[in-house]
Amino acid sequence: MRPLAAVVALAGLTLPICAAGEQPAAAAGPDTGQSQGASREAAPALDTAASAILIDARDGAVILQKGPDDRRAIASTTKLMTALLALERARPDDVFTAPTYSALPVESKINLRAGERMRMDDLLEALLLESANDAAVTIAEGVAGSRAAFVREMNDRARGLGLSGTSYANPIGLDDPANYSTARDLARLARRLLQNRVFAKIVNSTSAVLESGARRRVVGNRNDLISQYPFVEGVKTGHTREAGYILVGAARGRLGARVVSVVLGEPGERARDADTLALLRYGLAQFRRVRALDSRRVAASAAVAHRDDRAKLVPARDLWVVTRRGEKIQHRVDSPRVLEGKLAPRTRVGHVTVLRGKHVVGRVPLVTAAEVQGAGPLRVVVHDLGLPLTLLLLVVIVALAAIAGRRLHSRQRTRARAERRVRARPESGAEGQGPTT
Repeated sequence: MRPLAAVVALAGLTLPICAAGEQPAAAAGPDTGQSQGASREAAPALDTAASAILIDARDGAVILQKGPDDRRAIASTTKLMTALLALERARPDDVFTAPTYSALPVESKINLRAGERMRMDDLLEALLLESANDAAVTIAEGVAGSRAAFVREMNDRARGLGLSGTSYANPIGLDDPANYSTARDLARLARRLLQNRVFAKIVNSTSAVLESGARRRVVGNRNDLISQYPFVEGVKTGHTREAGYILVGAARGRLGARVVSVVLGEPGERARDADTLALLRYGLAQFRRVRALDSRRVAASAAVAHRDDRAKLVPARDLWVVTRRGEKIQHRVDSPRVLEGKLAPRTRVGHVTVLRGKHVVGRVPLVTAAEVQGAGPLRVVVHDLGLPLTLLLLVVIVALAAIAGRRLHSRQRTRARAERRVRARPESGAEGQGPTT
């Protein structure tokens, strides 16, 4: 590419391109993670859930909600905070010793014996898949030294994350008036955790083999949706008498969109799973793949120095992005206000940035759509002075040239006459003298 001869000024402009779904000619199908037949999902009624929420995992935007800030018992979804502290405070190969823990017969556990040693990565799999309470207390005491100290850290971390509707009383999720959260807070916590690759891999597994400890163990995921629906990828179930049935879910569509759901206070597993599945499907159906930049369409223009026309600027290539229905996509053009000098077609002169809200989703070079003609000397004069002044200048130049021409011609005639006189004088003198005798 030829460099710009000069850049007179730079312009930064942000303009809305479209709302998702408003460009049917450039839009691909919905990101449902399934066949097109399910592309028109209706909003779930959520009749049985006490509260629920559905968010966009990219930015946390709420897609659907029902009593999202109602404080409720959250059962084993408490273990999401236990997992977060474990991931932040310990390494996968750290080995912790199981404390004495007297579990009730109905509690979920992997039957760790007091004094048994297990690696952190195995404890996390037991915590998140089997929802093992003995793994939770082992993590708590291993990380913080005591369960009480760990609970204090859980609450401190919740405040640090802005989870204002959350309080923890234990690392397990046993019913306690001081152990509660909201659908909104749980969704925000899950969204953060899913950004951790270790966590995301565990909660998207149907089972795991625990190799450390006194014996080899196999644990299975209590979230049955993981094994039944390929687009579901987490996150955590929970159930107690007070909390009812709970599921924090997540799903990813074919286009890469991810949504997080929470249902609290469901009457049973069937209702819990049905509402979660309906939420996830509905969420993924809100996404489309749209062409945010079209290399065939003019994105901006720039003035050409000393010319009245403007150069058309186009993106160097198409850019496709995944957007949520009703979501505004904007582009910001950074290009010269004025181009100077002759430029070949597709000369890079700037770039165009595509944004979703404040998030940059792509950047593409901006190039000239055709050759840009430079201005010759006469065009520079005409453009800078204007036609009337230019014509007046030309008249003056012509008049001066005419005057100069006349003077030159007059001088030439005078010189010619003088030269003829000089040549004529000797000849005249010779004729006047007669012969001598």
